[in-house]
Amino acid sequence: MDTRGTWTCPSCTGFVAAMYCSTCGERRADVRDFTAAAIAKRMLRAFSPVDGKVARSFRALLTNPGALTAAFVRGMRRPFMGPFQIFILANILFFFMQSFSDMRLLTAGLDVRLAGQDGGDWARAMVNARLAATGRTLAEYAPVFDQAAAVNAKSLIGLMIPPFAALLPLVFMGRSKPIGVHVIFALHFYAFVLVLLCIPLGLMIVVKMLGGPGVLSPFADDLTAIAIAVICAVYLFVAIKPVYHVRGLGHAARTALLTAAAVSIFLGYRLALLPLTLYTT
Repeated sequence: MDTRGTWTCPSCTGFVAAMYCSTCGERRADVRDFTAAAIAKRMLRAFSPVDGKVARSFRALLTNPGALTAAFVRGMRRPFMGPFQIFILANILFFFMQSFSDMRLLTAGLDVRLAGQDGGDWARAMVNARLAATGRTLAEYAPVFDQAAAVNAKSLIGLMIPPFAALLPLVFMGRSKPIGVHVIFALHFYAFVLVLLCIPLGLMIVVKMLGGPGVLSPFADDLTAIAIAVICAVYLFVAIKPVYHVRGLGHAARTALLTAAAVSIFLGYRLALLPLTLYTT
């Protein structure tokens, strides 16, 4: 309790006798708020990655699958960040890491696509048709495509969430969950996926700093993709139990179906970036 008398809250104009306004939560102004130490403390608190709610939310996301969704459904909101906030922060973290790496996990360069990955003959036919229509050479167009594809991959990553969320009520038919629950579960799952993808990016950044190539070989790339798919399957197996309350053989079958769907949506997203980027550049 503040004993220096009442003060008028500048936000709601009420008279307050405590340090904080009971109506709107405004804090009483103090001359010490404007010292260099106080300003530095506020800056550190604003930009610190270990802020209490942020750290608590990502700790639950990574170590307790399904807990964030279950807590949100129960109405437990104050201890954790909202699902959209978590997804956006995970998105920022992923693309921050990718900006220091030569790996492109959500998209592929034009040279990779023409070499046979992410579309093969279909990709080559589309690229050749686009080059003929625009009158540009491959050497001229490749850097334009690669830059635009990187931007599209970042800005459109949320497109993977709706099809996954739309599948959940079919997989858990009869569970009588509102559509919002499925959307929140999808947001938390894809936030986890983005954080998971930061691991190989971080490893490649370290390898590059030590003088290595900074990219995975085709064999290591395939092995990494399999490992990520397995980790996602384990995560989904654990996460769906506290949210959808499944068990037994149905639990395993639903996990396998959702894992296959997540992999298919990811591959479809990478493929869809080709025509989208081609016909917008």
